[in-house]
Amino acid sequence: MTAEEAQQPTDLRSAGVAAMRAALPGVFPEGDLDLRDGRLGEDLVEIGLTSVWGALWARTGLAPRDRSLVTLGILIALGAETELSTHVRIALTNGVTEDEIAEVIYHAAGYAGFPRATAARGVAREVLSR
Repeated sequence: MTAEEAQQPTDLRSAGVAAMRAALPGVFPEGDLDLRDGRLGEDLVEIGLTSVWGALWARTGLAPRDRSLVTLGILIALGAETELSTHVRIALTNGVTEDEIAEVIYHAAGYAGFPRATAARGVAREVLSR
């Protein structure tokens, strides 16, 4: 078994559910989780559950806190404000401080641009004021 295989969970859906529940405590009920709603594109949630949460967040190569910092930077660069809102909350759960979130935004201004950083600041301010 390679080092990469050792890091990769074998049941990606179960690993994804566990990682998502750890990142967003109290959001998802215990037991089997079915997030489908019968509407257009409902499989997108399942795809994210296995490919993002199961195949990436459940890996052991980075701590959840480090994954949060990386994810914040990527989402800022992409201008993905909807996802950023959720990941600001996840970052707090994973031990990232408000000051560190601000530093990620400042740092992103130099690489992703001032407009992206300004939008991210607005999202973070909204999430943190709740």
